[in-house]
Amino acid sequence: MKIHGLQKMTLLDYPGHVACTVFLGGCDMRCPFCHNAELLDMNAPEVMDDQALLKFLKGRQGLLDGVAITGGEPMMRKDLPGLLEAIRELGFKIKIDTNGNHPALLKSIVGSGLADYIAMDIKNSPERYGETIGIPSFDISKVEESIEFLKSRPVEYEFRTTVVKEFHDADSFKGIAKWLSGAENYFLQCFVDRESVPYAGLNAYTKAELDGFADIIRPFVKNVGVRGVD
Repeated sequence: MKIHGLQKMTLLDYPGHVACTVFLGGCDMRCPFCHNAELLDMNAPEVMDDQALLKFLKGRQGLLDGVAITGGEPMMRKDLPGLLEAIRELGFKIKIDTNGNHPALLKSIVGSGLADYIAMDIKNSPERYGETIGIPSFDISKVEESIEFLKSRPVEYEFRTTVVKEFHDADSFKGIAKWLSGAENYFLQCFVDRESVPYAGLNAYTKAELDGFADIIRPFVKNVGVRGVD
């Protein structure tokens, strides 16, 4: 398997654990505010293969607790379970980031015990999903299936939304609140502009504004937080 990026240590990407972050290329969404737009294509530059990654991980046994798998969209990689099995054999905990558009593979991975934590992006309310991911005709049914699966608590998980002024408002979070009702964990993430973001001119909300959106969600979700702002 091609590995398109490796952050050798992080205290942020896997809550409560010292981990490394593995980046896999390819994504089936085209969010205008994507922080890893260089990884949208399956042909993104390769930094190593899976064997080199496993060699790196063997050298980090006892130093790292876990491995965070992100992208792009990792669930687009049909050989992902094989990589997860090899990582698990080395004794690491595994966290996977996903957009939720691949519920069959998500269920298979969780059911096989190959993930300890799932972080699923909720891009917006159902009504604005297609607009927000850059695919106006997008069918949200698979995303809905993944939401309902995770809400049944088969594994530790969180839902999260990167909040951008041009795409999100109070009505967005009213819709998200109803959609995620009964969920365990939800985080609002402050948008941070970078050179890698595909579209210029996008803006972040203030902490006070994000806290206000979080208050909309709190009656519906057990644990709600805001990330990325002081």
